[in-house]
Amino acid sequence: MAMPERKPKGTRKGYTTGACSAAAARAAVLGLLAGRVPDTIDCVLPNGQDVLFKVEESFVLNGRAHAVIEKDAGDDPDCTNHARLTADVSWIEQPDTIVLRGGEGIGQITRPGLGLAVGGPAINPVPRKNIEHNIRLIAAEALKTRGLQVTLSVPGGEEMAKKTLNYRLGIIGGISILGTTGIVHPYSTAAFRASVVQGVEVAANQGQASVVLTTGGRTEKFVMRELPELDESCFVQMGDFLTPALDAADRCGIQNIIIGGMVGKLTKMAQGETITHAGRAPVDVELVADIARSIGAPAEVCDAIAAQETARYASECMAELGLEHAFHVELAKRVIATLESRYPGRFHISVLVCDFDGNKLAEAGRI
Repeated sequence: MAMPERKPKGTRKGYTTGACSAAAARAAVLGLLAGRVPDTIDCVLPNGQDVLFKVEESFVLNGRAHAVIEKDAGDDPDCTNHARLTADVSWIEQPDTIVLRGGEGIGQITRPGLGLAVGGPAINPVPRKNIEHNIRLIAAEALKTRGLQVTLSVPGGEEMAKKTLNYRLGIIGGISILGTTGIVHPYSTAAFRASVVQGVEVAANQGQASVVLTTGGRTEKFVMRELPELDESCFVQMGDFLTPALDAADRCGIQNIIIGGMVGKLTKMAQGETITHAGRAPVDVELVADIARSIGAPAEVCDAIAAQETARYASECMAELGLEHAFHVELAKRVIATLESRYPGRFHISVLVCDFDGNKLAEAGRI
């Protein structure tokens, strides 16, 4: 496990699967060179930072060296926190060659669009480069006459991967080795943001004309039922990251955007929030009251909505008045108007609205 200085809870940084893999590979190669794997290993991260990692397990036997680094995600734990990133290395005959393979628990690429070879391991380009850089720092002389085979593995990686969206990207059988800086920032959700962008890019690389952005699992199941004609690669769970998803679609040339959501997140979109997380900004209840007013809700109900803190309350009031459908259609139209003003002429946007059980309430735009 990496050994950062202890800091107050909620502020401690951690290390990516890529950084831990690079440290494990460097430790194992040092073991081949010296006959013994060290107890700790220096590793240069992609951002240039030098970090000392603790080697949890190691051996050198019959021309093979083995080293394990346990991932410490700091105060931003995910399903790969405490994963044991493992490197097994051995010499090969080709000089100046480093062959990187994926073993147990490392995902396999089954679809084009990720910038990685189909059939190869899910080790992203920055970690690949970083692993090789760390090896060459210590083995440059030895690599003049022979090469190295490096096999990365993660015990339990296949189970961990079930908690990710890897399967949607065509990555099967394990986790991905990720990380552009080597650092995990507390609660930055940088990995999730990156996966949203990657999901849009995969849809574009597969030639899809539409991308369906949803705020979570329930809304995704709902829109998948509504749009069975679309390929699975079109559906991207964006969570709170609307703007990164739309920016990626714009960059990739996808013009048909379908958004699936429930009242709370859609209200955030309508009021122009770029990140729709509940903790980032309060719901604009005046906006919600204005929507209710515009469809003919009684003044006292609109005043009550403006005095509350949630959009869900408005939705419940409208249901009691028989205005539920009209309210959600108008909300969806406000979302479209806000986003079209931010991205003028760049997208055709449609919105599908469901309730908290995933039942359809309304739609707007040309689905």
